[in-house]
Amino acid sequence: PRMRGLFVTGTDTGVGKTRVATALAHALSLRGMRVRARKPVESGVDARTGPLDAQALREAAGAHEPLDRVCPLRLRAPLSPERAARLEGVQLDLDDLLASLRADADDGFVLVEGAGGFLSPIARGALNADLAQALALPVLVVAADRLGTLNHTLLTIEAVRARGLAVAAVVLNAPVAGDTREMDNAGELARWLGRPVASLPHCDAAVPAAWRDDASRLVAVVDALLDGGPA
Repeated sequence: PRMRGLFVTGTDTGVGKTRVATALAHALSLRGMRVRARKPVESGVDARTGPLDAQALREAAGAHEPLDRVCPLRLRAPLSPERAARLEGVQLDLDDLLASLRADADDGFVLVEGAGGFLSPIARGALNADLAQALALPVLVVAADRLGTLNHTLLTIEAVRARGLAVAAVVLNAPVAGDTREMDNAGELARWLGRPVASLPHCDAAVPAAWRDDASRLVAVVDALLDGGPA
């Protein structure tokens, strides 16, 4: 059966993929969806704290699955998973990631968060783009709301479409405090793309479970996802 879900990617690392993915997981679960949140591989994991992105995803989705199911592979080095696995002597193949994800193809909404940007290596000889293409899921692009965002976002969307994948939505996240109104990245991107672009205001990373508030800001995105159309 065709998997129902979404692949969340970014224009770069550190642009807010987990913030957006957790907000979406919570918003979808509030609609009664059984959300299967997945971070198939997480790098930069401290053994004392565990995979923080995956933990947040699991909690936001309703904590109905064990963490090992949400994130089966954790790597120590804060590098691309391909590089981090090589340094640890871990065999990391695209087929391994696909096998763990396809096990959920017939049950619920599979929300997959990639690792790094769309063309960042995620497994041996494979990019995030290869994983998204193999899953054939619509792609949600997260970008940082800052100078340079128009170029990075349009490049990423072009890459997504070149893989034959649908762009489900574009969400801007403000990683640093500051006034970005003069830039109006959301308005400019909407003009270039011919579709609305959602945005999240700056949020202190220390705020616990920020996804509870963020979920309400992504209502239009969630409505479009459930309707099967672009947001």
